[in-house]
Amino acid sequence: MSELAKVQELLKYLNLNESAAKLEDIFSSAATKNNTPLEVIKALLLCETESRKEKGRIKRMKTAAFPYQEELESFDFNRKGFKGITKLHVKQLAELVWLENAYNIMFLGPPGLGKTRLSIGLGIKAIETGYNVAFVTLDQLMQLLKTAEIRMKSSRRIKQIKSSDLVILDEVGFLPISRQEVNKLYEFINELYMKTSIILTSNKGFEEWSEFLGDSVITAAILDRLAHQCEIFTLEGPSWRIENRKTILKKDTD
Repeated sequence: MSELAKVQELLKYLNLNESAAKLEDIFSSAATKNNTPLEVIKALLLCETESRKEKGRIKRMKTAAFPYQEELESFDFNRKGFKGITKLHVKQLAELVWLENAYNIMFLGPPGLGKTRLSIGLGIKAIETGYNVAFVTLDQLMQLLKTAEIRMKSSRRIKQIKSSDLVILDEVGFLPISRQEVNKLYEFINELYMKTSIILTSNKGFEEWSEFLGDSVITAAILDRLAHQCEIFTLEGPSWRIENRKTILKKDTD
C-alpha cells in the first residue's frame, strides 16, 4: 500500500472522508504552489469543514420541510399597489438579529401577497446561517399535536419542531379550529414563548382571531405571547397569483 493510500485510510478511520477523497488533489496543488506542511493541513481541514457545513445545510433544509424553496432575492417589491413591507425591511430581517433574541415576526394580509414566500426566504437565510428551522401550517400542526400520543411519526415531528430555533407557522386563520385544538395551540405557543422565534402568517387581522379561535380569553393569551416581542407587517395589494394567472388556451389573435 502506498503512503498516500495509508494516509487516506487514516483519514477515513477518523471519519475525515472528504479529506481522504481530495487528498491526492490537495497534495498535487500543494506541490505546484510550493505550499508548506501547515498550508497543506489547513487545506485538508478547510475541505472537510466545508463539506460538513454543506451536509449540515442540506440536512437542515430537508428537516425544515418547506413546501417549496424561494430565496428573498427573487421577491418582487415593485408590484403595483403592493405595500406593507419594503426591501430595506427584509434586508434588515435577513440579518437575523431578531432570531438571536427570540423575537417573532407576523405577516398579515389577504392571500396572494407573498406572506409564505417571505417566511420561507427568511427560513432559508436562517438555515444557511446554521439555525434549525421547521415549517408547518396550522392545520398540519393541529394534526400532529392530536396524533402525537398515538403515532411515533407525529411525535418525532413535534419534537423536531419544538427543538428548532425558528418555527414558521403558516396559514393561521384559513380554517376554523375546535376548542380542543385551540387549547393545544395555546400550549404549543406557550412552550415556545421567549425561547424560540416564530414567523406567523395569517389572512386575519387580530380583531378577527376570536372568531376563528372561538374563545376571546384564550385568543388574548395567545396573541399576548406572540406579540410581546414581535415585528408585525400588514401587507396590502393585489394578489400575485391572480396577476400571474396562467391559462392553457391560446389568445385569440383575430
